[in-house]
Amino acid sequence: MKFLCVAATALATAQAFTTSPAAFTTAPTAPALNNVFTDAVATHRTRRATIVMDGKANAIRDRISTVNNTKKITSAMKLVAAAKVRRAQDSVMATRPFSETLQSVFGGLIQRLGGEAADLPLLTQREVNKVTIVVITGDRGLCGGYNSFMIKKAEARIGELSAQGIESDLILIGKKGASYFKRREHPIRKIYDCTQKPDSKQALAISEEIINSFLSGETDAVELMYTKFVSLIASTPSVRTLVPFSASEISQQGDEVFQLTSSDGDFGVERKELEVAEPQDFPNDMIFEQDPLQIVNSILPLYLNGQILRTLQESVASELASRMQSMQSASDNAAALSKRLSQEYNRARQAAVTQEILEIVTGAQALD
Repeated sequence: MKFLCVAATALATAQAFTTSPAAFTTAPTAPALNNVFTDAVATHRTRRATIVMDGKANAIRDRISTVNNTKKITSAMKLVAAAKVRRAQDSVMATRPFSETLQSVFGGLIQRLGGEAADLPLLTQREVNKVTIVVITGDRGLCGGYNSFMIKKAEARIGELSAQGIESDLILIGKKGASYFKRREHPIRKIYDCTQKPDSKQALAISEEIINSFLSGETDAVELMYTKFVSLIASTPSVRTLVPFSASEISQQGDEVFQLTSSDGDFGVERKELEVAEPQDFPNDMIFEQDPLQIVNSILPLYLNGQILRTLQESVASELASRMQSMQSASDNAAALSKRLSQEYNRARQAAVTQEILEIVTGAQALD
């Protein structure tokens, strides 16, 4: 009798880790006892390493798979954003020679003309009764607080102007800002998309709208709100006056460029301060084919076009850097969640195996 009980126990233990629906039997029949050794050997040869789990463990396993897939997606999006940041950096560097030459020529002409340049319409300061605010946001989300910071900054500026009794309207660049302010009761002058590859054609359309609005008297000043690129983990919402221009600011303002670097798999940014371009020397006896005032008046729209293109590129770089940081945080959170779920999965698996062993022991004791 003891031999039969031991054999039944061995049979139940072997069948407990098989894929058979009847993984455990508390009351084996007589034919099963007669063929106990034959069945045990056959089961051992065909047995696969299958984990016996309940529904909770299966649900955790599926969730671990989902989290790991999400981590792969966010890691890929980070690398894509890094490649686009480098492309934006190359675009900024490509426009530097033109900007330096323009600044040099403008500085030389201002020195040549002296106070006469103050009579140009785009350099004339006038009483401010209405301000046009140009707000640059992104076209997409998944970039942390990039869009929300700029929208809050714009709303705060609108409130400041309203408190001073100054009217304002908006030129919106980017779908996120446009979708937000469309639902508000604030006048919108124009809406543009902010693509991932800003070009001179896009900047020209925006600058023409700004200049036409200012020269026609529809607005007395134009302010630009954009996100200044600081580093891959920091960006600053900034405000600057576009129109009317300041001759001293154009001729004396320096610049800085950034370069994306990588070391041991980590991305970084190197910034470089650029000195002010030296004003070009125009001798007093030089005869201009056109009036120097007309030349300056023609340079100012080109300067505005270049500044808008530069701020668009810098805003795109800030958006991409913010997206890189967001995707890195998402990947880190996914890795931490996957580790925690793996621990829960192992505990559930151990609990299921322990429960089956207890059932086997209980059945064996019941046969005594």
